[in-house]
Amino acid sequence: MSCGWAMHSALEQEYHDREWGVPQTDDRILFEFLVLESAQAGLSWRTVLDKREGYRRHYAGFDPEQVAHFGETEIAAMLVDPGVIRNRAKIEASISNARVFLELQAHHGSFARFLWRYVDGQPIQSNCDRLEQIAAQTALSQQLAKDLKREGVRFFGPTIAYAYMQAVGLVNDHVRHCPRHQACRAMGQTIRL
Repeated sequence: MSCGWAMHSALEQEYHDREWGVPQTDDRILFEFLVLESAQAGLSWRTVLDKREGYRRHYAGFDPEQVAHFGETEIAAMLVDPGVIRNRAKIEASISNARVFLELQAHHGSFARFLWRYVDGQPIQSNCDRLEQIAAQTALSQQLAKDLKREGVRFFGPTIAYAYMQAVGLVNDHVRHCPRHQACRAMGQTIRL
């Protein structure tokens, strides 16, 4: 049986079974989730998943280099497309966040190297039996949010930071009885940065 939050739609179930909690070191994927998790602020993850293809289309396949150069033309196109979350502040933040992402990438050799140092290169393994036991944020997500805010990242508070950490596998929060818990634990043993 999988984690209960993923049982509400086929899209959530597929995301849970293929992506959530998988340790990611590919900077393009890490950027995709930075955009998507920031877009989620105040909304459900299902809303974001429903609009993911629209984001892929507008965000040049989540190429941070291209997104960093977006201007009013790209913003205007997104604001009229129901295929994305039409919030100007979030869209503008995603563009400035792309610039910060590239700066961190250049400084650390990759964004993955910057990010994975928060967990010393190894995913934190949760041992929760029920969804209610999983935290909404932790001291580590508070630190990540604080550090990224200092760098200039917006729409990325401690709760969004923790959701990001879960999504990209820094934390394995699959409940213990979920088959993906053990699979993600095993994947965490082979991380290469």
